[in-house]
Amino acid sequence: MFLAARDRLAADTVLLDGPEGRHAATVRRLRPGDRADLADGEGLLAECVVAAARPGALELTVLRRHHVPPPEPRVCVVQAIAKGERAELAVETMTEVGVDTVVPWAAERCVAVWPAGERGARALDRWRATAREAAKQSRRARIPEVTALARTADVAARAAQAACAVILAPDAPVRLGALPLPGTGEILVVVGPEGGVSPAERAAFEAAGAVAARLGPTVLRTSTAGAVAATVLLSRTPRW
Repeated sequence: MFLAARDRLAADTVLLDGPEGRHAATVRRLRPGDRADLADGEGLLAECVVAAARPGALELTVLRRHHVPPPEPRVCVVQAIAKGERAELAVETMTEVGVDTVVPWAAERCVAVWPAGERGARALDRWRATAREAAKQSRRARIPEVTALARTADVAARAAQAACAVILAPDAPVRLGALPLPGTGEILVVVGPEGGVSPAERAAFEAAGAVAARLGPTVLRTSTAGAVAATVLLSRTPRW
């Protein structure tokens, strides 16, 4: 799947050029007759076939269009900042699974830190670019939202508004798979850093209405816990 602006998808014939066109024509080597679906990243999907190929671009014929509605319930993962490539791995796998919103969280025990200014903006841009590429690979019509960096107070405020808020904790008495889930609204999952959610953070989230739950008998890395938790939750909804 490739991305294109919504206004371009309104035409019966679409010229896919620029970086997306170069990838389709040069890397993927698509040829006339091949399928090449387009999406605007916000729910509009155009099923297309390649009509003509040229260096760095494709001419596509639109077969049909349809709009993918926002899913219910929505899954939001608050992801503590991880070190190095593990952060992008977390965003990539959560996007592939179907997470709708990723909230980068500056947790108390995070080793990695996003500094203010340009360096922090670049880190956020990498998360957003990862979500965009993973959405294309997994053929999602909607690119997950990656919000601005959140502090603990921001996460607590969001948890208070969620239909269901969960803190992943390996010592919790309740299994994530046993929690009752809402049919609509936002399910928020807090994934702590490698050192875990601090007692003060957990208390703040529980005061906002979140409950602690464990995934299973093993302890997962922060880079994989969000995707696994989303899988458990989505498998219990009509979305899967």
